[in-house]
This record gives sequence, C-alpha cells and structure tokens, in this order.
Amino acid sequence: MSRLPKQSELIESIYDAGLNPELWSDVVVMLNGYIGSQACGLISKDPVSKSGATHYYCGVDPHYIQLYAETYAQYDPLARLPQYGEVRNIPDLVNFDEYRRGRFYQEWLRPQGCVDVANVVLEQSKSPCPMLLTVIPGRDMLDAAQRARMQFLVPHTSRALLINRAIERKQRHATALADVVDRLNAGVILLDAACNIVHCNPAAETILAADDVLRTVSGRLVTRSSEANLALRNIFRDAGEVAVAAAADRKIPLTSDNGSYYVAHVIALPSLLREGVVGRTTAIGALFVWKAELDGRSSADLIDRTFDLTPAELKVLQSIVEVGGVPETAAALGIAETTVKTHLHRVFAKTGVSRQADLVKLAAGFANPLVR
Repeated sequence: MSRLPKQSELIESIYDAGLNPELWSDVVVMLNGYIGSQACGLISKDPVSKSGATHYYCGVDPHYIQLYAETYAQYDPLARLPQYGEVRNIPDLVNFDEYRRGRFYQEWLRPQGCVDVANVVLEQSKSPCPMLLTVIPGRDMLDAAQRARMQFLVPHTSRALLINRAIERKQRHATALADVVDRLNAGVILLDAACNIVHCNPAAETILAADDVLRTVSGRLVTRSSEANLALRNIFRDAGEVAVAAAADRKIPLTSDNGSYYVAHVIALPSLLREGVVGRTTAIGALFVWKAELDGRSSADLIDRTFDLTPAELKVLQSIVEVGGVPETAAALGIAETTVKTHLHRVFAKTGVSRQADLVKLAAGFANPLVR
C-alpha cells in the first residue's frame, strides 16, 4: 500500500501545480490518497447548459469519463452549483431517494460500484464554468473525515488555480504581443546589458543578414559607425539608462555602406516582456530599427528633438526636403536666400551632413513607420 502524503508535502505539490499545470495529474492522485476516496478529479461545470468537462482525474475508467461528458453531465445533481468553498455531497443537493431512481445514479454511478459524489467549487470569481474538486468516496457515502479533508484542501487548491489563471492570461497577452512584433515591417531587437541579442523579429533578422548597417559579432550587436556603437553601449549598460533614453525619445542615426539611412529608436521593455512567465529574460531594452523612407511631416518632430533645431532651422530643413533647393525654399518661406543658407549651414553642422541630398536622406531615415 502506498504511503499517504503528508499535509506539508501535499500543499507544496498543489502550489507547484499552480506554477506548472502539467503537475495536476500527479497532484490529483495525491489528493485522492489524502481524502481516502475511490476517485478524484478537477472538473469544470456549466450550470446553464449542465455540460461538464473533466480536466484531471484518477480512479475512474476513461470510458465513464467520456460517458459523463457526452451524456450524463446533464443528469448530474449539480444542476445548481453550491457556493464557493462549500463541500456538498448528493444528499446536500437533492432528495436522495429520487436521485437513486434517476439516470445519473442508475446508469453512470451505480455500474461503477459507487453511491455518492462530493463536490466543492474552487473559484470565487463569476466564471461561467467554474472549476470544482469532485470526489467519489466509494461504496459508502462521504463521511465526516473525508468532508473535513476536502474542506482543508479548498484554500490551497483555489489559490493554485488562481495562479494558473494569471499565468494563462499573461501567456496569452505575451503571445499576442509577440505576434504583433513579428508582423512589424521595422526591425525589433531585444538586447541585454552587454548588447547581446536576446531576440529579434523577422524584419530585424533581414537587416542583420545584410551584415551592413547592423551586424552580430559572437551574438553581440555592432553598428558600422563607432559613434553609434558608443551611443548604443552607453544606453544599454543598464535598464535605467534605457528607460531614460526611451522617455527622451532617443534615436541612434545609422548609415549603411551605400549611404542609406536607418534610425534605431530606443524602447523600454514593458514588464510583460521584461519578466516572462517562464523565467526572467536578460533583455533590458529594445531597438526599433527602420530604413529611410521619405515622409517629411512625420519625421520633422523626430529630427527636431534629436538635433535640437530651432523653429526656423526646422522650417528650412522641411522646405529643402519637400520643396527643393535654396531658391525654392527662399520663395516658399518668403525669406532671402542668404537667410536660407545661414539656417542651412547650421542644420548641416547640427546633423553632421554636408549636402542637401544627404539631408533629404537623413529626413527619410527619421520617418516613423508607425505613422504611415
């Protein structure tokens, strides 16, 4: 005869199953041994349709589990569920003599050599199909000791199921978020404090595969520009710096070998990604990377904040991008060409480019792909 589990061992196992639902099958066997019943299970019951689903069980032939789901759940005396935490057996729910004449007893329970079933609702929320602990005592009715053991299990099993539900919700949210990230046309790269790549979406993999503007060296993200590389290292040295950079809308300009511009936007990870359900990720932040595509309206504000342009300098830059050269800009803004040139030289100095064509590429690189 197997040793009955101690209460401390049983409680520990219940909470382990709260963190890992795959353990519930073994825990139900332990519950059955502790209660001293013939069969035990975790089921969900819909009081409206009277349908039921058995999630984990022991001590019942699978044939009867299937019969319950297909036919006999609707004849189960649990037509009206008891309140949370109330251990109830058949005589607590219905007239016992009438019950023994009904189909549930005659066709489902009696053929198994049993006479009674006990249940306790384990979820306090208004779930349409709450989870129950259900027990078949055996050839006898539920006794006081079995009822007391079931009652003792309620708060621990209930909390473990709450943990299961919380983890499931977090997993669904994380899966949905990951799906959105993977569908973005812009690259998303998760980095740790050493700039090692923790994860990247398909768009980022394409950028890295080109081995140009961004590349990996032994799993570490590296840029073509030493200046951009230094900025990347300084920002990603800890999560606090990432949060500050993200709050300031910090961007790292990048240039490819053929002169195309990219922008790497610093992102602070939400807790959903930073603290995964399976284990904490080493990522402390992310880069949102996109290639230059001209959109002067959406990029103007980003360029202004990045290079600290004056309103006049920003107007000249926008006009150069959208209208054309110095004469066209002077006419569009109603100012002298010399004034345009003065502002343009200051824009060149602040942005680090020296030609109007490069200024257009730069503006294109700051176009926000989420605005389109």
